[in-house]
Amino acid sequence: MAITDQTAAPIKGPSLILQLAVLLVVTAAAVGGGWFAGGYLGKESSQEGVAETAHAPAQDHGAPAAAAGGHGEETEADPLLVSLAPMTTNLAAPSRVWVRMELTLLLDAAQSSDMIEAIHQDLFAYMRTLKLHQIEGASGYQHLKSDLEERARIRSDGHVKQVLIRTLLFE
Repeated sequence: MAITDQTAAPIKGPSLILQLAVLLVVTAAAVGGGWFAGGYLGKESSQEGVAETAHAPAQDHGAPAAAAGGHGEETEADPLLVSLAPMTTNLAAPSRVWVRMELTLLLDAAQSSDMIEAIHQDLFAYMRTLKLHQIEGASGYQHLKSDLEERARIRSDGHVKQVLIRTLLFE
């Protein structure tokens, strides 16, 4: 009987040149994707300059809107940011969980301090009705934000354009 080599030939992987080519292609794709995302986000952040250009101090929210005039034409007033006093309260369930929230309202025009206080009290009362499981996770946060915006719009007769949550702490 003859002895024959029964071992399988070693499996050769892709060549080193092919591996380097694939590495270069993947690296170029990552660099291109990062460049594209950076350009897209840069455009988006420059369009959201409302917070930087239209900031009005909290004590000026009762002042009437200044009429910008030019030949009797009405121009749309710049939106105003009004900071509300911080809210600290406990949730409906579990009652041992406390929440502290600082909000800013984005208004289309200056509003009376009575309306701002009514919005603050309404949002404060709403926070007392929440249960912890309603605001858990990212979707819970989105629901909370949309509920706050809806209540503020209703209370202000549509003058509140957005509610910005600056601080949201649970203890």
